Amino acid sequence: MAVVLVVDDEARIRDLVRRYLEHEGHQVLSAASGAEALEVAAHATVDLVVLDLRLPDVPGEEVARELRRRSDVPILMLTAKVDERDRIHGLEAGADDYVTKPFSPRELVLRVAAILRRGRIGATPDEPVSYGQGMLTIDEAVRRVVVNGSVVELTPTEWGVLVALAAQPGRVCSRYELINRVRGYEFDGYERTVDSHVKNLRRKIEPDPTSPAVVQTVTGVGYRLGIDRDR
Repeated sequence: MAVVLVVDDEARIRDLVRRYLEHEGHQVLSAASGAEALEVAAHATVDLVVLDLRLPDVPGEEVARELRRRSDVPILMLTAKVDERDRIHGLEAGADDYVTKPFSPRELVLRVAAILRRGRIGATPDEPVSYGQGMLTIDEAVRRVVVNGSVVELTPTEWGVLVALAAQPGRVCSRYELINRVRGYEFDGYERTVDSHVKNLRRKIEPDPTSPAVVQTVTGVGYRLGIDRDR
């Protein structure tokens, strides 16, 4: 069971999502505005936020940025916006995934489940694994990433991308492969979505995000981990 915060200014949407999530055993909190959402998140332990981008007080992207500034809580966007640029802006603000209105409640429930399990990819090593002569350490047992001695907070999707690449350093993973390994399903626009998450990941783990050495781009193919596993 997870605690899910549903943020939407339409009561019928909040009630619909609540019914479906509670049917799956989740506890649901709700908010009708961005300010209310931030207040709830500040005083409750929340495992995931379902966030409408069109709120009456502040844009959902701003709420996402503030939530991301405070924690790495997963964020699933609800958006009626059809322009791909709007979805990309939401992802770059820190959202993990999106559902476009009108949506299927069953699809939303599946997306919530996928996000909640996203940090658990493959077998979990008993010991932390280091890369690049200690520059990067991944401890899957406690879901922790350390870069040059400092703990770095990653969203579930950023974590999933990094773990997928680190499983085989040097091997190129296509965007299609990454999105399916991390999310467990296909959806339109996966290439731009992966690029957005990689961009956010690089900001957190690269010594110089403008010249990435850890998560490297292989033009026309995908990405690879550019540092070796320490022995």
